[in-house]
Amino acid sequence: MSSSPVIDVDRLNLSYGDFHAVKDLSLQVERGELYALLGTNGAGKTSTLEIIEGHRKASSGTVRVFGESPTKRRAVRYRMGIMLQESGFASDLTVSESVRLIGRLTERADTVDRVLGIVDLIRKADTRVSQLSGGEKRRLDFATAIYGRPVLIFLDEPTAGLDIQSRDALWGAVQQLREDGSTIVLTTHYLEEAQQYADRVGLMHRGSFLHQGTVAELTRTLPALIHFSVPPNAPPPPLRSAPVSDGKYLIETFELQTDLKRLLDWADSHAVELHGLSAAPTRLDDVFRAINTVPTPS
Repeated sequence: MSSSPVIDVDRLNLSYGDFHAVKDLSLQVERGELYALLGTNGAGKTSTLEIIEGHRKASSGTVRVFGESPTKRRAVRYRMGIMLQESGFASDLTVSESVRLIGRLTERADTVDRVLGIVDLIRKADTRVSQLSGGEKRRLDFATAIYGRPVLIFLDEPTAGLDIQSRDALWGAVQQLREDGSTIVLTTHYLEEAQQYADRVGLMHRGSFLHQGTVAELTRTLPALIHFSVPPNAPPPPLRSAPVSDGKYLIETFELQTDLKRLLDWADSHAVELHGLSAAPTRLDDVFRAINTVPTPS
């Protein structure tokens, strides 16, 4: 098995007239990885994916998928499954007809019953697309993306409009696909999904990467927070902390466990009761919110 990356992007640029949508973007996605491409609206995620998928031509830079240019559709496209934000299914086709059509277009071998079973749509097999609910259409989108067990799968907002049970089922199916060897590229506004499932994250802002790495690497770029309040006349806390108001304090720390222990030991030795104590590690959504405080890349 080749050790080369499934996706290899080097200094990718895309311009629309004077607007620079993607700026010197480089990334690699390894075989079997789940890579989450995240960013604010207008960050350039969709443009980047459209180039990688072979739907748009780059202004400059190189993109290789399975070692080939994605514009070589016969060499690349049949190995890809793509779940777009919105389906383009013909409303008068049935569910099974829609899946079968995708199978013929991709030239991948599979059965309609298998993929409809995964997304719990077997009972809707003869239902026209126009009669499906929004959540059912999303499940049909997923079914067509995974038809034939593609090696590389793009999931664009896959759980938008799904209830909790359907979301859990979809992620269970994604995990099984990964165990079977598929590589997944995800975009989502549900950051908890990226935090839970992604091996690595690329965080885009205004066409460039602000951060790229594992979730742990990204969350270490910001301090964890400890909130608490103390009674009147209590001695000052032992750590560098910012008083908020009325005996309330906030500690920012990159050593959460160590500093929390110091605070608790201090409170115990001074018989100080810490009211409203909360200690939270940095999460991916904290990193995402901090985007607007970062200067625009030049």
